[in-house]
Amino acid sequence: MDRPAWAVWPGNPYPLGASWDGEGVNFALFSEQAEKVELCLFERRTQREFTRIEMRWQTDQVFHCYLPEARPGLLYGYRVYGPYEPLRGMRFNPHKLLLDPYAKSLAGEVRWSDALFGYRVGNGKEDLVIDGRDSADGMPKCQVIDTAFTWGDDRPLRTPWHHTVIYELHVKGFTARHPEVLGSMRGTYAGLASAPVIEYLKRLGITAVELMPVQSFIDDRHLVEKGLRNYWGYNSIGFFAPDMRYSATGQIAEFKTMVKTFHSAGIEVILDVVYNHTAEGNHLGPSLSFRGIDNTAYYRVVHDQPRYYMDYTGCGNTLNMRHPRVLQLIMDSLRYWVLEMHVDGFRFDLAAALARELHEVNRLGAFFDIIHQDPVLSQVKLIAEPWDLGEGGYQVGNFPVGWAEWNGKYRDAVRSYWKGEGGMIGELAYRLTGSSDLYERSGRRPHASINFVTAHDGFTLNDLVSYNDKHNEANLEDNRDGESHNRSWNCGVEGPTINRHVNALRARQRRNFLATLLLSQGIPMLLAGDEIGRTQGGNNNAYCQDNEISWVNWNVTTEDRELLQFVRYLMHIRKQHPALRRRHFYQGRPIKGSNVKDITWLRPGGQEMTDEEWSQSFARCLGMFLAGDGFEEYDERGRRVEDIDLLLLINAHWETIPFKLPVGATRVRWRAAVDTAFNLGQRDDERYFYSAEPYPLQGRSLALLMHARRGPGAKAFEHDTAWP
Repeated sequence: MDRPAWAVWPGNPYPLGASWDGEGVNFALFSEQAEKVELCLFERRTQREFTRIEMRWQTDQVFHCYLPEARPGLLYGYRVYGPYEPLRGMRFNPHKLLLDPYAKSLAGEVRWSDALFGYRVGNGKEDLVIDGRDSADGMPKCQVIDTAFTWGDDRPLRTPWHHTVIYELHVKGFTARHPEVLGSMRGTYAGLASAPVIEYLKRLGITAVELMPVQSFIDDRHLVEKGLRNYWGYNSIGFFAPDMRYSATGQIAEFKTMVKTFHSAGIEVILDVVYNHTAEGNHLGPSLSFRGIDNTAYYRVVHDQPRYYMDYTGCGNTLNMRHPRVLQLIMDSLRYWVLEMHVDGFRFDLAAALARELHEVNRLGAFFDIIHQDPVLSQVKLIAEPWDLGEGGYQVGNFPVGWAEWNGKYRDAVRSYWKGEGGMIGELAYRLTGSSDLYERSGRRPHASINFVTAHDGFTLNDLVSYNDKHNEANLEDNRDGESHNRSWNCGVEGPTINRHVNALRARQRRNFLATLLLSQGIPMLLAGDEIGRTQGGNNNAYCQDNEISWVNWNVTTEDRELLQFVRYLMHIRKQHPALRRRHFYQGRPIKGSNVKDITWLRPGGQEMTDEEWSQSFARCLGMFLAGDGFEEYDERGRRVEDIDLLLLINAHWETIPFKLPVGATRVRWRAAVDTAFNLGQRDDERYFYSAEPYPLQGRSLALLMHARRGPGAKAFEHDTAWP
């Protein structure tokens, strides 16, 4: 029996998308050049199309209508009419069902076939001949939702930057193998918000989770045909819709519950977002949404050859940030995630691409100006991946005030130093102190530097000290993919080994990297699983490995537990000592009323470094003295911040160096709070060292000494051995 005709009212051009108002649903779709738009409705159970409704009303290039009988749960999509003329950049094809760019939920997944392409695949003329097959059967459908949710007293945490420690994780990979998460909840938002996971993160000491992409994305056809998946998710198609492959319930409320649970535990939620490109790829890609709605409005096309796309991302296309409706789309999406989903910030993938108004990277692009003045978005954490693949795309240090950046120079310097390269101490000194050379001149502070040694893209920490070369054979690209210059060192043997000495050196190197990261000025970001020795078997580009190569392995060894305890202890040290997380840069000038500088750089003889010594190619050992009363900083209540004197000694040389402790006006007693040459339980915390005496700084090790007047040591730290 056929359905009766739906009542259709004019509705409104705003807001864009499908909006349930308690009585009906308003639909609004922007297209600058379309001739006609049809709203297609589908059965929920079968996803069969049962009616099409022409959106006859158009206001300011927005097609709109209102269905008073529509309710949440309704499935829909669009068919957009206009010329198919690729040589002019026009790619309209009403045979292709298109996703709403403002869809809040997507039901189903892409089922690949040639019908999803707007052109006749394999016709010998590439994309010039239109394809007349209907694509609806292979397409996910947009779903109308009711946004109501009981948030209670949930509010933004607004954790100050200088108290922030970020933990980058993958929603599925973090819990897919977790023994204390229910099987039905593993790999989901619900699993991530479960009590064992929350407790683990709290005990670890992190303050914010940075989730790899959760906005709806597509598995690339070439990966699916190889039996692989787009595990990382940097292939977005729905900027408002959380991906339902991570949902145990299939409900948007599950994501909101996860955020609320994190907030209750004092942990912020930061989203890794991909607004630089979409899953539709280059001119030979499928027509899934934006391409068929208005190709030249949504994408950057080559000026004199609009058939082709400007590709600053390496993914085939770049969103057209010069168009006001595209800017509106991204801003509306960001505000939606803050206001409706309560997230606390964003990390922008390939953010330099967002600044390109013409061809060059424009540091003061419209996108950044708009965010800076936005009363909602200017108040959340904004983190840029400050590069793209276009000319001039490496922009570390060049983002505006209000932005933090993934500091790629920090990663490279720390890796090169602990690998044993000479001539690195000058570069390392800048990175240890918050990279003032990159950020101070523009008025930014140490928190502008997101410090990291490893991230999802590249080796894990365990693999960084276990492999000289990438081993990406499982990606089925003949090991051609992934970065070849990793600044890694296998400590003498490639991959796993039973050699006791090699394994001991690798354990020390892991401690070196983690101690450097957590004792540096700036904001530390830890890759999930690095604290328990996670390995990807040498794969440094596991973007397509939705399996045990990428998932965190919670079946840990004794050595892994020791490393976890070491990381918890470092987190404890960082939290207790404001000298390690300053809000302003060290200046290297005498403290008021004293001859002592706020920071002093020392050579192994105990004297202050000279200008000539910074450039010595053989130098691999350095001391950094932080004066405890060298603060011109105040806390949130206006009280002057104080600390004890700290002395950081680092030695990337393979031999022990007797580092003479500095001599002051009085004899100072020091205690080694951290020494990476040993596990926590191996050190003698009661042993003291005095000024002018040598500290036995072991080869390839780092030591943090504290003025022994006061301050927590390893034995003051509660060694909680419960697991996980």
